[in-house]
Amino acid sequence: MVIILGLLAATLTISFRGQVGRAKHELARTGIGVVVAAVETYALEQGRIPTMDEGLELLTRPPPGRVEPYLRADKLRDPWGRPYQYVAPGPIGAYQVLSLGADGAPGGAPGSEDADVTSDDLGSAPAGGTTPG
Repeated sequence: MVIILGLLAATLTISFRGQVGRAKHELARTGIGVVVAAVETYALEQGRIPTMDEGLELLTRPPPGRVEPYLRADKLRDPWGRPYQYVAPGPIGAYQVLSLGADGAPGGAPGSEDADVTSDDLGSAPAGGTTPG
């Protein structure tokens, strides 16, 4: 009986960890979507996207003539507590926003909690860029 309960507890623990990992990936996708929306709004209003040197932090300060920033600073961190990365130009479009997953290192096995999550995963390239084709 004790062995069966132990196996059941181990199975539930492993299943729960997998669910948490998938949930964090979904949160990262949502967070990246919020950041992309802020970059796109900035691009529409300012006529350009932030440079790599300016980074996403530029979006947390209102430009002259605007009362509110494009994004709150707390929106620049992924579910693992690390800053979202910003690459301009991106591999597909004008820019890319990404989280390096649970391990904080590039790559990671697809479907694992360590897998990267990028704005390219949102279904289309950011509007400010061009897609190959």
